[in-house]
Amino acid sequence: MVDYDALRARIRALTQGETDEVALMATLACEIHNSDDRFDWTGFYRVVAPELLKIGPYQGGHGCLVIPFSRGVCGAAARSGEVQIVADVEAFPGHIACSSTTRSEIVLPVSGKSGRLIGVLDIDSNRADAFGQQDATRLAEILEEVFDGV
Repeated sequence: MVDYDALRARIRALTQGETDEVALMATLACEIHNSDDRFDWTGFYRVVAPELLKIGPYQGGHGCLVIPFSRGVCGAAARSGEVQIVADVEAFPGHIACSSTTRSEIVLPVSGKSGRLIGVLDIDSNRADAFGQQDATRLAEILEEVFDGV
């Protein structure tokens, strides 16, 4: 299980003063991915055009390159602005199977200054029902702290 206090402290120390979105995403993807063995794929999808996400920095196997807001768990998070916790990806309507090993997923919207949607943080697990409300709350706190000034 993640020690979210230690993770937040490491991320704070590593990202202090940084404002480049891609550098921040790369650092967070690495730190979050290596913080818990439940995390099989950890990465960001960036908003690159209206209603369109494109893969950003990540850790793990290959991810999907492009995801429209209208498809998948990442699209649902971008479209709704709400965290998506999916206990069983097979039961999620329109799930995009970027990896055949993914069993559950959590996706959080990432916003910058003035609430501008920058992208989403996507974490996949090869375990069913791997994520809960504590993960959503603590990851959202980290994302807000890191990206609030960007």
